[in-house]
Amino acid sequence: MASVTLRARGPADPATAWERYVDPALWSSWAPQIQGVTASTERLVAGTTGTVHAGLLARPTLPVDFEVLTVDEARREWEWRAHVGPISLRLEHGVSPDTVGSATWLRVHGMLPLVLAYAPLARLALTRLLAA
Repeated sequence: MASVTLRARGPADPATAWERYVDPALWSSWAPQIQGVTASTERLVAGTTGTVHAGLLARPTLPVDFEVLTVDEARREWEWRAHVGPISLRLEHGVSPDTVGSATWLRVHGMLPLVLAYAPLARLALTRLLAA
């Protein structure tokens, strides 16, 4: 199992960045690898399940099932597991105030080739998450 931590800073205030995380309907607006999300709740809570419709091309999409493991609203942190069959990633996210607006971090855990392949897309998504 491998892990990588990614960080980004941007002008969005922490409350805005957090809302972009906890509302799955917004994920495709800042994560270019996500075309849409079907989720069991409108706002993330521990136990939320669903499917991320992933892909960089219009069609076909790759259905990636997920389950939210924890959500800490006060600390603006959450964790989830995303998987396609037996291949999975565990992702931990957080948002905090920063001198430019807000900062975010993401720890990705999984098989090394998958973690390394996902990191560039995740870095781009984090930058877009914190855009004004």
